Amino acid sequence: MNKPVVSIITPCYNGEKYIKRYMNSILEQTYPYLELIFINDGSNDCTEEIVLSYEEKLQNKGIKFVYLKQKNKGQAAALNSGLKKFNGEYVTWPDSDDLMTPDCIEKKVEFLENNPQFALCICKTKVVEENAPDIEKEIYQRIPPMKDDNFFEDLIFIRNVYFTPGAYMVRSKQLLTVLPDREIYCGRGGQNCQILLPLLYHYQCGYMQDVLNTYFVRNTSHSHSINDSGKVIEQINLYETILLETLKKISESVLKEYEMPIKCH
Repeated sequence: MNKPVVSIITPCYNGEKYIKRYMNSILEQTYPYLELIFINDGSNDCTEEIVLSYEEKLQNKGIKFVYLKQKNKGQAAALNSGLKKFNGEYVTWPDSDDLMTPDCIEKKVEFLENNPQFALCICKTKVVEENAPDIEKEIYQRIPPMKDDNFFEDLIFIRNVYFTPGAYMVRSKQLLTVLPDREIYCGRGGQNCQILLPLLYHYQCGYMQDVLNTYFVRNTSHSHSINDSGKVIEQINLYETILLETLKKISESVLKEYEMPIKCH
C-alpha cells in the first residue's frame, strides 16, 4: 500500500542564523515520504546559499525539494506561493525557526490515519529561549473543555490556543475544500489563523498528547517586542482586519455574526 506524502510548506525571511537547524530536522524525520516546499521571501542574507546546500542531501533521502524565491511580500504571500505548489495528501507549514522532533511527521500521519473523524491535528509544543534551548520555559497545549469544544471561537478571541504552525497538520482534501483557490488573505501576520479558521469552522481537530515541536522565543522578534506600544496597537488592528477578511471568505453570514464581537473584543 502506498504511503501518503506529506507536504511541508515553509516560508523564510533572513533565516541564516537558524535555517541549518530546521533543514537538519527535515533530514532527520523518520517518515520518509516528504515534499519540502521552501519559499525564500526576499531574504538578503545567506538563506538561499544555506538552503540550496541541502538540495543533494534531501534528494538522497528521497525527499522532493521545491525551492521558490520571491520579492519580500510577507509570510502570507509566501505561504500562498507554497499552497499553489503542494501535492501531498497531508500538509504542514512549520516556521523556519521552529524545530520538529524526528518522529513529528510520522506520529501526526499515524494519528490522522487512525482518526478519520478529524481533518487536522495539533500536537503539544515545547517553548524555549533561543539563547537557552536546553531550558524548557513551558509547554503549549490545547486543553479540551468538558463540553462545547469551540476551537473556532477560541481562535477568534485568542483563548486556549497557540499559533505555532509546526504544531498542526491537515488533510489536503479538507484544506482544498475550504481554500479552493489555494490562497489566503495577504495581510502582514496572522497567516496561521487564516488557514485554521475556515478549517475549524467546518471540521474537527484532534488533540495529540505528544510534544513534537519546539518553539524558540527570540526577544528581538517583531511578535515579542513589548517596548513599542504603537507597534502593539498596529498588530492588533492588523489582526482584526485579517480576522474579518478571513471570515468573509468563509461566508457573509459568518462575518455578520462575528464582526461586532471582534471589533468590541
